[in-house]
Amino acid sequence: MAPAVAADLQVFAVPGIPDVAIGADVGALIAGAIRRTRMAIEAGDVVVVAQKIVSKSEGAVVRLDEVTPSTRAIEWAGAWGKDARVVEVVLRESKRIVRMERGILVSETHHGFVCANAGVDASNVWPGHVTVLPRNPDASAARLRAALLEAADRASSFEPSSAKRPDASAATVADRLAVIIADTFGRPWREGVVNVALGVSGLRPLLDYRGCRDVYGRELSSTVVAIADELAAAAELVMRKTAQLPVAIVRGAGEWLGDGGGAQLLRDASRDLFR
Repeated sequence: MAPAVAADLQVFAVPGIPDVAIGADVGALIAGAIRRTRMAIEAGDVVVVAQKIVSKSEGAVVRLDEVTPSTRAIEWAGAWGKDARVVEVVLRESKRIVRMERGILVSETHHGFVCANAGVDASNVWPGHVTVLPRNPDASAARLRAALLEAADRASSFEPSSAKRPDASAATVADRLAVIIADTFGRPWREGVVNVALGVSGLRPLLDYRGCRDVYGRELSSTVVAIADELAAAAELVMRKTAQLPVAIVRGAGEWLGDGGGAQLLRDASRDLFR
């Protein structure tokens, strides 16, 4: 059953994370930033991490001078004033082209995400490079969560701020910590982009109200809320695109923590009216 009372949430960015190089230990960078700012993780926290730093650390980066564009990419780029090398990377990252017109390219990635440019992005990455999405965002989120839990075990400054209570410990955090890897996606029929969850670990990404009753006693039959996306969107408000704040903590989300993954947010083609 869905909770009767909404959670009381706090959202704050984690400053002090440097530019991430290929091969960098993002978990250690996040843990170090948290220690330096004395922003101890607490039970029920969700750590939201920008896809960009995960992609960079995992080497999901393409040097454009090593890309040879196909004829299709050259023709499309020439018609719309695009970089043919970037277009070629988008085509390579796409399982299916959803729409390709008016200079806009929307595709389905090999993961199953439907988004602009297959998630290929030149922002916040070194000149002459683009990033692509992590190959397995759920696995990336699980690795980050494991690294943060290990840091919680090692460093007393990484324990809950309520550790003076006899029932609070790093083990409590280990049971109640989640990680979301997020990226900004556009939406049909709506202006503006919003952060959505790509990879999830330690969180039930969907809140199913079906079978619950509304305030008038009517049984709900179709409402399923994308909790992971809503938490990711809340985090983006403090992360921002230009502030070099690629990590945020959403506090108070403990009621939604549990087993789950970002793949659960992908709608099966058999239930998708737009395919």
